[in-house]
Amino acid sequence: MSSTNPASGTSLGRRLSLAGVLRLRRPSEIWFKPALSSVAAVAPPNLLLLALGRLDLAMYTMAGSLCALYAHNRPYAARARTLAGVVLGMLGGVAVALGTASLTRNAVVLVTVGALLAAVQKALCDATRVGPPGNVILTFVSSAVLFVPQTPDRIPGHLALAAAAGAWAWLVGMAPALVRPHGPERRATAQALNAAAYAATRGTGDGHDAARAAGYAAVQSAWQTLLSLPATGIRATTRRALEHLVVRAEVALAAPADTDPERLRAWARALRGTGRIPRTGDAPADADELLGADAELTARPAPLRRRLGPLAPIAVRTALGCALAGYASLALGIGRPYWALVTAAALYQANLTLTWSRAVQRVVGNVAGVLLFAALVPLAHLGQVLLVLFCLALNFGAEALITRNYWLGSVCVTPMALLITEFAGYQQPGRLITERVVDTLVGALVGFLAAVAVTNRRAGDRVEQAVTAADLARERAARLLAEADPAPAALEAARRSLAAALTELRATADGAAGEWWGRALPQERVVLAEQSGHRTLAEAVRRQPARRDRDTATRAEDVRR
Repeated sequence: MSSTNPASGTSLGRRLSLAGVLRLRRPSEIWFKPALSSVAAVAPPNLLLLALGRLDLAMYTMAGSLCALYAHNRPYAARARTLAGVVLGMLGGVAVALGTASLTRNAVVLVTVGALLAAVQKALCDATRVGPPGNVILTFVSSAVLFVPQTPDRIPGHLALAAAAGAWAWLVGMAPALVRPHGPERRATAQALNAAAYAATRGTGDGHDAARAAGYAAVQSAWQTLLSLPATGIRATTRRALEHLVVRAEVALAAPADTDPERLRAWARALRGTGRIPRTGDAPADADELLGADAELTARPAPLRRRLGPLAPIAVRTALGCALAGYASLALGIGRPYWALVTAAALYQANLTLTWSRAVQRVVGNVAGVLLFAALVPLAHLGQVLLVLFCLALNFGAEALITRNYWLGSVCVTPMALLITEFAGYQQPGRLITERVVDTLVGALVGFLAAVAVTNRRAGDRVEQAVTAADLARERAARLLAEADPAPAALEAARRSLAAALTELRATADGAAGEWWGRALPQERVVLAEQSGHRTLAEAVRRQPARRDRDTATRAEDVRR
């Protein structure tokens, strides 16, 4: 832990180990929501086109329908904005692809445009933190459209189909608000409570640091969810009640010895349904604790340009890897180089280690998916109705399984993508299978080599900045704690700021540690910053009961007078 250069002690071979890459996780708590939403968004447009005998246009409606996969963890007010942004982003990419396809059929130009689009989509999705499935769906849609022959007169109609399906996807994504309008924020709060309870049960033994880091990440995610809710109106009342519970989770992480994990779990269970939100008690003290949350509402997010800056290496990786993968596919004579391009685009994660894991998962999932396609395609050729139904079933399976591991979801995504090519007419299965396997291997190999070649040298700088930010946040909190009677609002704001800085520090350090070539990371400074920061957080929490007791005594004295 005290090494100043952990990277030097960890070989590239160990970082790129296959251990755990294919291990299945527990499914997401809401795995069925994106799965059902995808079917509800895709089925009506496809069935309508089937009835009209124009299933060849399904590519354009699928572009809009797949937008329903986004933003399922966001409160509905924020979800409405995010989904609208995704639909507009999808339409922008499709418009560029349609325009390019109508102007040229030069495959090299098409691959180049597709690679540049993939880089822009990757950077924007990461900068805005749109969440899964990220840029992959957008890149898949725009790349596929690029390689379909196009004429300028048909572009408005194709865009209209995508826009109409996108509007329907927006309605599908917002529909659960009619049944459980506060579901996302209640779920995020419950996850924070459970994470804090788990961290408290780990004590100081093995796994405590990892559990505490995961707990702070869950708490920070819950705060981001709650602070995206309106500050006034009916939803503000719900937000306030949930904020009290998140504060309790935050306090439990800072002072686990004084925590009752079962009480936290009981609160989390009470949030699962639609019943009344549990109360923490001691409302005056809780009100003081929320003063720190109010301060965050006035803070503006960093400008988009500043958020895009650190993502430049990832964008360059994406552009280079996708372009080279597409060119390699063309050199091998593959008729659909966008498959290799999309494979490369799907690899790029926060660092090289995660990119390697995704490459392995992508190859395994695609090869298994090709075998599944080989089994399904004879039945699909019996009629277009079966073709559509198989695609719907695979759509559901992909979203239901992908949270367990990316490769498992790919087992369904791959045959679905291959069956979609049948919408425009019969395809030779043997050729499709061969080309898909070759493009997967080419895209994964070339894409990963591009990630190795384009190093993220800014990762070390970001760690230094995160350490400095955490130290400054700790110093502010420590100065307030040194005062005899610090202002409650200032102390709570400082505590919240310190907790957020420590969460960001851990995420930044983990991301930088996954790069294989860069300057030595200040691991000793990171450890010291985290240790001192968590001690300061614990001290701030201990001051709360003292202030609460003092306030209670003052009120009692006022009553006696």
